[in-house]
Amino acid sequence: MPDALSTVFAALADPTRRAILASLAEGDRSVMELTAPFRVSQPAISRHLKVLERAGLISRTRRATARLSHLEAEPLREATEWLARYQAFWDARYDQLDALLASLQRPAPLDPDQPARG
Repeated sequence: MPDALSTVFAALADPTRRAILASLAEGDRSVMELTAPFRVSQPAISRHLKVLERAGLISRTRRATARLSHLEAEPLREATEWLARYQAFWDARYDQLDALLASLQRPAPLDPDQPARG
């Protein structure tokens, strides 16, 4: 059984599911509203919603005859915290690269024992 973070990343691996989450960040949506921007069937979107729901990224409720999906952002925060460790790693690497590039751009000090060129 995969852990929660693995399930979240697996759900985020699909661009359609990421687009669905982006839409839900603007507010709750029905399956029909979520299907509209895509060239896929409503059952295909429903399958994507089930994956997102299993990952804890959305919850679904009934309002009258519509079934609405709602973004549950907590698992995204946990994924962001996990990724933040690697952001610090890359920031340190970029700082090292900046220092190297700066040292390469400085003119070399003149050696008083070398004859002047010219």
